[in-house]
Amino acid sequence: MDTTALRGAYGRLLDAAAVPDLGDADDGGWNADRILAHLLSVDAATAAVALLVVAGSRPSFDNRISLDTWNLERIIAEHSGRADLIDHVRSQATVLCDVADRLNEQAASVLVPALLLSNDALVLDRPVPLSSLIDGLAENHVPGHTQQLLDLRRAAPGRA
Repeated sequence: MDTTALRGAYGRLLDAAAVPDLGDADDGGWNADRILAHLLSVDAATAAVALLVVAGSRPSFDNRISLDTWNLERIIAEHSGRADLIDHVRSQATVLCDVADRLNEQAASVLVPALLLSNDALVLDRPVPLSSLIDGLAENHVPGHTQQLLDLRRAAPGRA
């Protein structure tokens, strides 16, 4: 697989996450730490699915654990602050991209049963090629969370 787009999406996300004094979401949504914890959970699950496909398993992908408040708080507590979360996202995104870079066409085309929720709404409940699961991170998931981070910047006190 070609992960150029995914690596670029993560570069933009990490730049947005590094902005100092990110505020809270106006709508009561996730703060920057929860967004980063969510990404860590999704990326680990996606890399695990890819590695299981290579190992000959037929795994499924379910993002509900990456939305769970308790799990997100656990991930945040395991880090010494935002900079540590950002460093972990950077390293884990590299691992995910490195795994995806090594997928051959046959592995990338394996259908993976996927259950995706967003804001308590069902987004996807059907098998998708592994490559689509990974490409979806670059096309929608990471850019969406980058925008969330940018919105937090605008929500920070003293910013217009």
